[in-house]
Amino acid sequence: MRPISNTYGVVRPVDIAGMTGKEFLQAISDGKLPAPPIAQTLSFWLAEVGDGYAAFEGDPGPHLLNPFGTVHGGWTLTLIDSVTTCAAHSLLPAGVGSTTIETKANFSRPITKDSGRVRAEGRVVGRGRRIISAEARVLDSAGRVLAHGTSTIMVLDPDRPDGACAPQTAVSAADKI
Repeated sequence: MRPISNTYGVVRPVDIAGMTGKEFLQAISDGKLPAPPIAQTLSFWLAEVGDGYAAFEGDPGPHLLNPFGTVHGGWTLTLIDSVTTCAAHSLLPAGVGSTTIETKANFSRPITKDSGRVRAEGRVVGRGRRIISAEARVLDSAGRVLAHGTSTIMVLDPDRPDGACAPQTAVSAADKI
């Protein structure tokens, strides 16, 4: 299935106010909100969302090739980062954001411009108050693993203007000297 919408853009906070992470992602998947611009650039899209689960599909093509004629590993790593972050984001309440701290990938088989559509599936494997861990598998149309990886995602504090995690303990001015 191709993406429902060919609309790409960045949503305004007012457009998603009150939406949980899962509702936000489902609206993108359903074409009710624009897909992020990177999805157009890299030829992949959010195909499915569940609780702690997300799936992307993508069409590798000649625009993604490295000098050796295979799809650049950065495309696969970005797919893993995207699907794991969305899996984590699907568990967040309204008004709470997330960002990747680290993503690691292992490449099992080469992907070429002729590989056909691939599917990346991400699942949350651990959830703390501030850190969510997720894993992903990138599969070809026959279900063979092309790559797999993990991501660590930080939950952002909606009450801080910079969105960073709130300090665990209060620090007085005297403690900073």
